[in-house]
Order: sequence, then C-alpha cells, then structure tokens
Amino acid sequence: MIYFLELAGRPIKLFVEESGKIVLLFLSALTWLVRPPLRLRLIAKQMEFVGVQSLSVVMITAAFAGMVLALQTYYGFRMFGGESLVGATVALSLTRELGPVFTALMVTGRAGSAMAAELGTMKVTEQVDALYTMSVNPVQYLIVPRILAAVLMVPILTILADFIGIVGGYFVGVHLLGINSGIFMARIVEFVEMDDITNGLIKSAFFGLILSLIGTFKGFYTTGGAEGVGKATTEAVVYASVSILISDYILTALMF
Repeated sequence: MIYFLELAGRPIKLFVEESGKIVLLFLSALTWLVRPPLRLRLIAKQMEFVGVQSLSVVMITAAFAGMVLALQTYYGFRMFGGESLVGATVALSLTRELGPVFTALMVTGRAGSAMAAELGTMKVTEQVDALYTMSVNPVQYLIVPRILAAVLMVPILTILADFIGIVGGYFVGVHLLGINSGIFMARIVEFVEMDDITNGLIKSAFFGLILSLIGTFKGFYTTGGAEGVGKATTEAVVYASVSILISDYILTALMF
C-alpha cells in the first residue's frame, strides 16, 4: 500500500518541484531585469531570433488558418443563409483565439526548442559554470534577454498573423466563394471591437512568457550529456505547448 502511494505521488512531487523551480527562476529573472547592466545587444539579438526568424512560419500558418476557417464557416453558415457573417467569424476567431495560440505554438516549436537546446548544450559543456567564474550571472546573461524578447515579439507576430489570416479569409470568402466584399468587411467592422484585439495581444504576451520561461528552464537545468539535451528540448516543446493551451482557456474565461 505504501509503495502504491509512493508510486502514485511521485509525478505529483515532480510536478510541484519543477513548478517551484520555474517560479524561482522567474523571480530571479525579474530581479536581474531591473539591475544593470541592461544587455541591449543580447536582447536585440534574441528579438531578431524569436521574431524575425519566426516570421515566415507564422505567416504561412496564419494565412492557411484564415483560409480554412473561411471555407468551413461558409459551408456551415450557408445552411441557414448566414454567409455574410463569415468575415466577422474569421476576424473574431483569429484576434481572440487562433492568432495568439497558433503564433505561440509555432514560436514554441521553432524558438522555444532552440532555447532549450542551446542552453542545455551550454550547461552540459560547462559553459554556464564558466560564466560564474567570470563573475557574470547566467540568469541575467542568458535567460533575461530570451524572456524579454519572447514577451515583446510574440504580440508583434500575433498582430501580423491576425492581419494575414484575415487577408487569407478574405481571399477565400470573396474571390473563391463569391461573398460580397463590402459585406465581408462591413461585418468585420461591425462585430470586431478593440477589446478583442487587445485581449488577444495580452494573451500572446503571456504565451511568450510561458514558452520562453519553460524553454530556458529546461535548458538551464539540463543534465545527462547529449541525451539530456534531446530530452530537455522535447520536454520544453511539449510542456510549453500544453501550458499555452491550458492558460488560453483560463485567460479566455477571465477576459471574455
């Protein structure tokens, strides 16, 4: 009986321990964020890596998400003569949910995994320990620029994803399905409010914090050589993706 309870409680214990470590890492990053020096060159480099280099995959994902959404909603609304609402549905779905979530998931797969792999490699090759010997705090040097870059760039990518997704939906709805372009745009203006966009951007900033924090955490605490780096990278992507979806529900319930 005791062995069974120990076996059942082991995952809970591991979850609590890792959650505590993530919180402590976040608090440490906040502390070093307001302490000089502010490493602007490293922050700019990470912003380019997280934002600019993720642009193509985010744009492609958003375009086809908007196109598929327009196609599916048109077939559904046509059953009761509601084709005019396709534009508003596409825009609301993208700005509230699909834009922030898809952007965060794509950035997690591309940049979040790279954060874990890069920091994990530095950890197992003792480069992190070398920073300590040079009186450089690794949290300030390695983690703060990545977290700050993700929090800043994911909302910017989300804005672009929302726009490209709506353009993709417009192309399918108007040019392929024959919806009147004036009605398509008028319904977007009528139903989409500024709060829908700003709440989506708040979500995306939170998602950027999640993916960067989990990615850097998994890399920073990597053990076990090359095998450990691969395991940390996989766990970073899986845990961050699941956390983004869970937090999306919570934030949606609180905001809308």
